Amino acid sequence: MQCRHFLAFSLLVTPPAAGLAHAGTSSPTDSAAALVKAYPDFLDRIEQNDLVWKDGTRMRIDDGKGAKSFDALLDDPDIKDMFLMKYPLGKQGLAPAVDFDPGRVRYAPLFQKMYGDCHAAGFRTNLVNVVWLPGNYGKNLKFSKINGAAAALQQVSDELDKLPQRFVTYLKPTQGTYNCRLVAGTNRESTHGLGIAIDIAGAHSNYWQWSKPDADGRYPYKNAIPWEIVEIFEKHGFVWGGKWYHYDTMHFEYRPEIVLSAE
Repeated sequence: MQCRHFLAFSLLVTPPAAGLAHAGTSSPTDSAAALVKAYPDFLDRIEQNDLVWKDGTRMRIDDGKGAKSFDALLDDPDIKDMFLMKYPLGKQGLAPAVDFDPGRVRYAPLFQKMYGDCHAAGFRTNLVNVVWLPGNYGKNLKFSKINGAAAALQQVSDELDKLPQRFVTYLKPTQGTYNCRLVAGTNRESTHGLGIAIDIAGAHSNYWQWSKPDADGRYPYKNAIPWEIVEIFEKHGFVWGGKWYHYDTMHFEYRPEIVLSAE
């Protein structure tokens, strides 16, 4: 399958002013439409409150549980919940409002059905090599070939490799791609275990848990990753953890449905 391109995406999306903001869609059907566009090899259509797969599987879009706390959005989301916070494309969205983590909410059954369970036999057969920074590093990284993820990362790599030399320090050595593990401190499977996430060089990276909250209990935002790097990733369907209140500035993951919904 050919890699999808995101060159035409608008960079004029205005981020919400407060944490748990809605994406402005009128129904669960609208909010899930980006999934069918992003993953046409697997998803067929939307029927009322169901996302219908090409193999006939149906997944509920809205679980009917109503508004959820931030922790519940992370631990027990439905498909609709993934789109409650609109991802701010381009040079905007910093510093994020409290609990504004667009793209961090993931409906695990959907992704595990597409990419597989990293604990299962044969999972690694879907991982292929991506040559990271062919001219400046040349290291092979494992990434899922499903949904064109590896092809998209290779395009990212090839473009990053052409940036001026001063950017290389942010990109190598990488902190890894595929890793069958949980998100640190949780029971949620990491997108690294799906083979669709990369952590770039850690030397200039920041992570919210490395900071101490201020007197109001808020975590001060920190980032050193240049916009030039972020925009190349976003152009090819990746979201950046640096646009989360619970920031992880080395982290990028292939989430074309989130990028599409940000148009």
